[in-house]
Amino acid sequence: MDDYQVILSPKAVGDLEAIVRYIASSNPEAARKLGQRLLEKTKELSQFPLKGQKVPEFDDPNIRQLILKPYRVVYRVEEEKKRISIARFWHSAQDNLEL
Repeated sequence: MDDYQVILSPKAVGDLEAIVRYIASSNPEAARKLGQRLLEKTKELSQFPLKGQKVPEFDDPNIRQLILKPYRVVYRVEEEKKRISIARFWHSAQDNLEL
């Protein structure tokens, strides 16, 4: 089986930058580690695209999430393109997930 290509949407990149910047203001080392852990989570999807669970807000089996508490890595499986599109890095305290 060919690995899926994992790409980050512009929104996901912005989310990740905002998360790291926020934490870095009080703990730069923790921010760096968290950023790395979130990105490592996304890499697992290249071989296991359906690893995550369906996102409750969306009735779509191709929109899935991985949980790295308190964050959700929300992604879309694009079967025909063999691609995983990381849509958002979402803090569980935030309301109204938007893709």
